[in-house]
Amino acid sequence: MSGSHAGKRAAVYGASSGMGRATALALARVGADVAVLARTEDALEEVASEIRGIGRQGVAISVDIQDAAAARASVDAVVEALGGIDILVYATGWNIPGRALELLSSSDWELMQRTNLWGLYDVTQAALPALREAGARVVVISSAAVQMPDMSGVAYQSTKHGEAGFVFGMMHEEAGNGIRATMIFPGLTETPMIDRRPAPTPPEMIANALQPEDVAEAVLFVTSLPARAYVPELVLLPAAIQQR
Repeated sequence: MSGSHAGKRAAVYGASSGMGRATALALARVGADVAVLARTEDALEEVASEIRGIGRQGVAISVDIQDAAAARASVDAVVEALGGIDILVYATGWNIPGRALELLSSSDWELMQRTNLWGLYDVTQAALPALREAGARVVVISSAAVQMPDMSGVAYQSTKHGEAGFVFGMMHEEAGNGIRATMIFPGLTETPMIDRRPAPTPPEMIANALQPEDVAEAVLFVTSLPARAYVPELVLLPAAIQQR
């Protein structure tokens, strides 16, 4: 797998923690140069430093994905730093404590749409020339809530369904330009987002949850395939929880 990633130029959004961070480091370990993007500068620089410690180019780019102009400008910064984009991973995601429909405010609804869905649109559209030039792989890390509605809330689930529609539509439009796009739908994963749940997650569930590194391995798989093949979607579930 490392041979297919050697020298590739990857941009990972949402790379300051969780699945994005694990994915950025995994890509570096198999030979990719990686731009890491999120809002938290200190955490980003730590990830970029780890990437450089692996022996690959690591670039930290701070961006507020809710700011459309900043999101689009971040793509230019990636291209300037790396020279192009072979792999684009959108792992940015957010949820709120007051997620039930009866509690959901219009401002929180807008926040969720802007972060999870509009940010994906801004980044991908801005990156389209670079993605076409490279025949790039695009991976969006979503949620298994798309297949199995849960208590993640209507705002979160609507954005995750929207991500899927966006990616599948883009693949239909851009396959002829060499772009391959994949949705990854992870089940419960031990990330900082667990702490934002309205009620605490039982410790036994957390103990059996996926780890961010599991999702990173899935990203490595779908981005290692030759151009003649692609995975439209990949559902990744914690086996112990799913068996119940």
